[in-house]
Amino acid sequence: MRVLIVLTSHDELGDTGRKTGFWLEELAAPYYRFAEAGWEITLTSPEGGKPPLDPKSNEPDFQTEQTRRFETDAEATAALSNTVRLDSISVDDFDAVFYPGGHGPLWDLAEDADSARLIETTLRQGKPLALVCHAPGVLRHTVDENGTPLVRGRDVTGFANSEEDGVALTDVVPFLVEDELKRLGGTYSKTDDWAPHVVRDGLLITGQNPASSGPAADALVELVNEAGA
Repeated sequence: MRVLIVLTSHDELGDTGRKTGFWLEELAAPYYRFAEAGWEITLTSPEGGKPPLDPKSNEPDFQTEQTRRFETDAEATAALSNTVRLDSISVDDFDAVFYPGGHGPLWDLAEDADSARLIETTLRQGKPLALVCHAPGVLRHTVDENGTPLVRGRDVTGFANSEEDGVALTDVVPFLVEDELKRLGGTYSKTDDWAPHVVRDGLLITGQNPASSGPAADALVELVNEAGA
């Protein structure tokens, strides 16, 4: 099995002067779920090369066993330093797709035509897709075969407005994930702030926050295994 992990290339947190990027736990926890399942992992980003890490995600309070493992894993860090350009990716080469979050995707992947095509083609080919935390916001310009927003009528979750308030970035981000999923017609649900919450609707899996990244990856593995049974 081959899984594609799609990371942001955006590193500016609006006009705050602070840095952002992808959230380390949301890459590390799924990475090892997929590795332990025996899957071949490819990392991609819009610009290729080494994507920006949100520095806050590597502060002691946010480190986990999996993030520390990733940081000392030569193979994993080499893959991270050499991500493939997103515009060179073909869905045909993969069995599943996973999007980690972090605030970065709200600026680049959410507006990226290559990302939108990747998502639309993945689902149309009957392959599963998972997105966690801010990454469900990347669905904002995706549509189904009829031109209808992809999330309309689907059960979804993503970073909650109350969680964005909790990190004091409500007025910084270009849009709020919860509000956008609702605006597009998604049936949005959430649990307590920072608690794991994963929603599956057919081939689409979404997770609410960083704590949901490992469980969302587990759900993706389970879905692929079901399809292969």
